[in-house]
Amino acid sequence: MDKLKKVLSGQDDGNADGSGILEASTLAWGTRVKGFVICFVLGVVCSILGSCLLWVPGFGLAVFAVLYSLGNICALSSTMFLMGPCRQLRTMWAKERVLATVIMLVCLVLTLCAAFWWKNNGLALLFCILQFLAFTWYSLSYIPFARDAIIKLFSLCV
Repeated sequence: MDKLKKVLSGQDDGNADGSGILEASTLAWGTRVKGFVICFVLGVVCSILGSCLLWVPGFGLAVFAVLYSLGNICALSSTMFLMGPCRQLRTMWAKERVLATVIMLVCLVLTLCAAFWWKNNGLALLFCILQFLAFTWYSLSYIPFARDAIIKLFSLCV
């Protein structure tokens, strides 16, 4: 458990940049875990609430797009409590995650454009699905060999 705490707090890699408030290491471990849980649960609640409100006639799609996108942002931001914002941003743009990060952020913006600007329900729903898939692929990149296992599983099915 101590090794996990060191890795997540950035103390294990030896490159403490001393950026003060931007690094999560200024917070106690318990505070960081609480912040992570609160932010992640808030993100899940927003996504579920948005999904429930999708079927409200008239404004359901716009509310869904906003809440679902806000939920994904909260869930993504929750790991900043564990790693710190600077390290989170560095890892988001690492070569193994950059494609998933770009697709996820582009789909997030396109979801909101489709709901508010273009007022196209089908496109908004499609971009939400793509947003979900990109976020899942992004999340799997943090689990060793998870992406390889998923690719192997799909190749066996096909």
